[in-house]
Amino acid sequence: MPKLKPVETGSLLLAVDLSHQLFPGTFPHALHYLLDHKIDLSEIEARYRNDKAGAAAYEPRVRLKIVLLAYSHGIVSSRKMEWACRNIVQFMAISGDSQPDHSTLARFVSGLGEAAGEVFTQVLLICLRQGLIGREMFAIDGVKLPSNAAKAKSGKRKDFARQVDKMRKAVEGLLVKQGEADASGTQALSARAASDAAAEPRG
Repeated sequence: MPKLKPVETGSLLLAVDLSHQLFPGTFPHALHYLLDHKIDLSEIEARYRNDKAGAAAYEPRVRLKIVLLAYSHGIVSSRKMEWACRNIVQFMAISGDSQPDHSTLARFVSGLGEAAGEVFTQVLLICLRQGLIGREMFAIDGVKLPSNAAKAKSGKRKDFARQVDKMRKAVEGLLVKQGEADASGTQALSARAASDAAAEPRG
């Protein structure tokens, strides 16, 4: 038998520099940069009224990054997003290791409504036209985006308008799926709690 070095797949205690986990030229890095520097979030930020009273809130930019990064991994459940923020280094990096819980993420997205969809559509369109998605038919909610980013850049105005409409509908579908997944999870927990309560001995 050959002598091979062991491969560790369990828990490790590692010193990780979160700033080095988002590689330039990738979708997560672009998502992080765009939401920090290029996308106007003034409408969303104006909803906060806790500057003089109330507890500090999670950065809206951070929560938007978490949700959109989760969507890119096929994650639409807020509970799974919470798990990812606690266990996956890339999510820790993009969230600044802030680890919002699932109820915070669910309320945030449902409360934003159309505003979240507009922000997500802007980010994805920019990334598409930069060739950061689409290389391997990046699928969002079953909608396949063009794999030829150069063609996406050079299309006519009507082609771009069609692209925007397609992306917006895909994002709307994802937001609906997240709402359904969160509602389903809440109902399952309520049913389990009721079942546990019924099984408890009385008297």
